[in-house]
Formats: sequence, structure tokens, C-alpha cells
Amino acid sequence: MLDVHRLRVFRSVVASGSVQAAATNLGYTPSAVSQHLTALQRETGLTLLAKAGRGLRPTAAGHALAAEADRVLARVGAAESLIADLRTGRTGTLSIAYFASVGAAWMPHVVRSVLTGFPGVRLDLQLREHIPDSREERADVQVVVAGGGFDPGPGFTAHHLLDDPYVAVVPVGHRLAGRTEADLVDLADERWVDNDFARGWCRANLLEACTAAGFRPAFRVEAHDYRTALAFVAAGIGLTVLPALGAAHLPEGVTCVRLLRPTPTRSIHVVVDDAVEHTPAARTAVAALRDAAHSAPPLDADHALVAPDGAG
Repeated sequence: MLDVHRLRVFRSVVASGSVQAAATNLGYTPSAVSQHLTALQRETGLTLLAKAGRGLRPTAAGHALAAEADRVLARVGAAESLIADLRTGRTGTLSIAYFASVGAAWMPHVVRSVLTGFPGVRLDLQLREHIPDSREERADVQVVVAGGGFDPGPGFTAHHLLDDPYVAVVPVGHRLAGRTEADLVDLADERWVDNDFARGWCRANLLEACTAAGFRPAFRVEAHDYRTALAFVAAGIGLTVLPALGAAHLPEGVTCVRLLRPTPTRSIHVVVDDAVEHTPAARTAVAALRDAAHSAPPLDADHALVAPDGAG
């Protein structure tokens, strides 16, 4: 069986380039480092290092083992962190993934709720547009956009949070700016500003609605995020269509118009790992997300998003 400590020493030599440098970095003697390397090569039956001038370089086998050692040591580090958490009474780590437009809108409330209830918890926040294929890469809690019949996969449970209708954002003075609502087809001949770098479900959902209305939008400008697209609209370059949640904070010089016939709508869900769903921190995070979704500001009569009563 491989000795994890020897893997650490070996990895230090690979990173440092010599026994002397690794010994200095680790606080060992060069003789102790050499003994660990000799023992590791004896255990594996492989030549892991070769001389390179005054230093050492990994062989092909050494490169492969170094890469695997990184993964092993990361898992060992995670286990050591868990042990430290248990020993000191902390509640561990909770990973939460979310997409951009809920970041500023919801995550401060979620983080505050979790840390207020569990000040010892460590939160790992991840900005992520898609659910990873690998279970090991998935977060404990992830806010996602999905269509009807969404299946989060085995070992995970999805909870619906919000149906988020799309709105058109147009410059003040635009022919639609004074209207409460407009048919989607009314935008067919407009200059469109794209806002979805991911080219994911949200964009596909919008294009499907436009197809149902009998046209395909002509994107004149390709922006990679809502904020930039809104700035282009404010500059009079064109209009953009985005979910209402993404229009919660509009710049000066633009206004929102509701869309009808059809109204593109995205569904927002929270996906929770079944292994942590019943832990207090995860339950608090899900409850805070439900609260944030319930408090999502509606469109007012002036076509702007407004905060609910009592909110700033």
C-alpha cells in the first residue's frame, strides 16, 4: 500500500525540482527526502525521477503518478478538514452553485441565513450555468434553470422555486417604451442585443418562443452578460429580452415591457444532494432560496421591477 506521506514528499520534489529544494520547503534534511523517494520507488517498482543537471525531473511514470497524487492528496486534505471540523464542533462545508442572475438577487440572503444559523459552517460558492456530468463535481445545493419534467439524476432531488417570465428591455423613447405589454411578434424587426454567453437552456427557450411567434430574432450585437447587454440598450443600440429576474436593477434610460403571445418563461429549481438534504445547513439554504424566490419583485405599472413591500 502506498504511503501518503511519501506521496507528499515525492510531489514536493516534482514541484521543487530537486531534493535540496524540497527538503528546504518541507523542513526536512536532504537525506530524509532521499530515503522517502527511494522507499516510494521500491514500493511502486517504478523509476519515478531522473537526473537533470543538478536537479531531478519526473519520468513519464513520475508525471502520471504526480497527477494521481494531486487527486489523492486533495481527497486526503478534504478528509482531514472534515476531521478538524468534527473535532472543533464546526458543522462542516456546504457547497452551493448558482447562475449569474440569481447571484446578486438571492445569494446574499441565502449566505446570511446559513451563516447566521450556523456561524461555523464553511460555504463553497460556485458560479455555474450547467449541472456537471460527474456526481463528484456537483454541488450539495445548486440553483438551475430547467424545462418541464426536469430530472436531476439519481441521488438528487429538485424543488421548484420560481417561474420567471421574460421581458423586453428597450431604451426610453423607443416606440414600445410607453406600453405596458407587447406581443413577442412586435419585436420581430427590431435590432436585438444578445445576452447569453452560455447559449444554454435560457437562450434556447427564448428562440423557441420566437419561432412560435413566427420569426427568428436578428442579433446585431453579441454580449456575454445581462449587465453589458443592458448598457448597450441604454446606449440606444437595440433592445434585449431577458428573464425578469435579470432586469431587477436597470440602468438609467431603459424600461421594461411585458411580453405576450407567447410569454417565454424559464423555470428555476434548486437541486439538492440527497446525502445532505436533511442536514440543518442545507435545509436552511433551501428555505432561504424559497424565501428569496417568493420575494422576487414583480413588474409595476411603470414597466420597472420594484421591490416588495418593506424591501429596499
